[in-house]
Amino acid sequence: MSELTITAIRLGLLVLLWAFIFSIVGVLRGDIYGSRVVTRSRDGRSTRTEAPKRPPRAVRKGPTHLAVVDGSMRGITVPLAESGVLIGRNPECTLVLSDDFASGRHARVYRDGDGWFVDDLGSTNGTFVGNQRVGEHLPLTEGAHIRIGRTVLEVRK
Repeated sequence: MSELTITAIRLGLLVLLWAFIFSIVGVLRGDIYGSRVVTRSRDGRSTRTEAPKRPPRAVRKGPTHLAVVDGSMRGITVPLAESGVLIGRNPECTLVLSDDFASGRHARVYRDGDGWFVDDLGSTNGTFVGNQRVGEHLPLTEGAHIRIGRTVLEVRK
């Protein structure tokens, strides 16, 4: 082989090595800092939505808690706040999981209108309700089981 061919192969391998390193850094950054949740209007602009007003406690219907029913954190319950519940391994989350298969910011449970919904926040291993993989805006009912890694949460009243 000529010297030019060997130099081209070396440069190609160097470029592939740096592309691999940058992809690893990108994945680690996403796991550490999580993904941004931004609501966008149809024209592509960021919109700011106001949180719905909380109804009086006597009128509040539907589920009120998330309970861990399976996994290393079994027995822990978290109240469903009007602002929503962020679930993941990051300390900023409302429910901090000690599950190796959970992402930093894994899922979000929130109230929209009259019901509760769950969104997967781009997690690596996915979020499941029953046997259905969660994308965005999946409705939750009382007694629904949310599986994140080895942790199973139940929506309770």
